[in-house]
Amino acid sequence: MLQKNFYFLARRFVAGETIASAIEAVRELNRRGMSATLDFLGEDVVERAAAVRTRDVYLEMLDAIRANGVNSNVSMKLTAIGLLVDEDFAFENLSSIVQRAQRNADPFVRIDMEGSSVLEPTLRIFERAFSAHSNVGPVLQAYLKRTGRDVERAIEIGARVRLCKGAYNEPPEIAYKRMPEIRMHYLESARALLERGTYPGIATHDRRLIGAIKAFASERHIGNDQFEFQMLYGCRPGLQRDIVAEGYRLRIYVPFGTHWAGYFYRRVLERRENALFALSSIFSR
Repeated sequence: MLQKNFYFLARRFVAGETIASAIEAVRELNRRGMSATLDFLGEDVVERAAAVRTRDVYLEMLDAIRANGVNSNVSMKLTAIGLLVDEDFAFENLSSIVQRAQRNADPFVRIDMEGSSVLEPTLRIFERAFSAHSNVGPVLQAYLKRTGRDVERAIEIGARVRLCKGAYNEPPEIAYKRMPEIRMHYLESARALLERGTYPGIATHDRRLIGAIKAFASERHIGNDQFEFQMLYGCRPGLQRDIVAEGYRLRIYVPFGTHWAGYFYRRVLERRENALFALSSIFSR
């Protein structure tokens, strides 16, 4: 019942339930000068058959991206394709997706980061895949105290990183909890990736961080073609338009599918600025 009651809000942040609706959302973003990454919602799968179905949706999605000529790559959570079943099984499913993606104009596959309980196996599977296929890269979360080391490892091997603040409720033993600390460590990692990394994705809606990144890139003569900003579908559309108008690259994370509730609560309702925007949408068109 709660899920049904919130869908009228969530649909502003989720591009429908089908591949067709997601492709149409990407087409509109492309018209606005933005690229996209498509995510079929779902995680914590514990049955092989369900993981295989998710893998097959990604293969179909990649074919649809290519057939429709839209500017998008894909993002996925490893627990959606079998990580909680078996690590080798998840790796095999990921490998199938990464190989199919190589047919596309944008062949990149992003591995979303989940909670700390699966961080180590996620990075292990990523490195196994990356050793064979360079068109795959991880998400790193700035609020984790280990992330500085993980950033250096990604720089060392030449992997593309999406850097975000972090969306899970982690304990203070492993994660910074105060926003000033999180911002400080985000900037440290972002600067390292901008100077020495490989085409990083700077994923944030934080105007202060975005301003600091722009200033740093300008000071160090880092061209706008050497990185991209990334934001969530439906969040702060005015800021999205401003970034594009200023000549920066912007990729929008576009989730779709029926399993939207966990994403909506964690990424939208639990974040103050996004929650205020979601609530204001009740009264706007």
